[in-house]
Amino acid sequence: MSRAPVIAVVGPSGVGKDSVMEALEASAPGICRVRRVITRPEGEEGEDFDRVSVEEFELMALDGAFALHWAAHGLLYGVPKAIAEQRLGADAVLVNLSRAVLLQAQEVFGDLIVISLTADAEVLARRLSARGRESMAEQTRRLGRAKAPLPKGLQRVIEIDNSGPLQVTVAEILSRLQPERA
Repeated sequence: MSRAPVIAVVGPSGVGKDSVMEALEASAPGICRVRRVITRPEGEEGEDFDRVSVEEFELMALDGAFALHWAAHGLLYGVPKAIAEQRLGADAVLVNLSRAVLLQAQEVFGDLIVISLTADAEVLARRLSARGRESMAEQTRRLGRAKAPLPKGLQRVIEIDNSGPLQVTVAEILSRLQPERA
């Protein structure tokens, strides 16, 4: 049985990664999403994730529970090793990754496709403000990093502007993935 590619969805805060991933999963039955482990504090929501304490996360990392893990925005993020099993029963597996770990992910997963989402600065600012998770200072800091480049050396990157309607973004991604999935 062949392993499905891992599709890393990346982009600045507020670009709509979670919405795009949810819509892709709903639009293409063979695509499934990885549920990440995050040290996000109680009361802070977002994607569907497994919340753990920093101590629990560190123990999990020491026990080898993650295929990949990293720190970003003052939190710890992990992709469970169960991604290997998901790859056996799917056409593709989606995971929300940090740009900083893409080269490592390419090494770990082998067959990695990066979907790099962008959006107009005004759209990003409006979305960050609407979700209400970050202070104004944190929103400003995140907007300042929105144009950070992807690391050099990635083999397959699909760049998509997500400034418009979600269904347009999803249709564009699926059409651009077709040659990859054939």
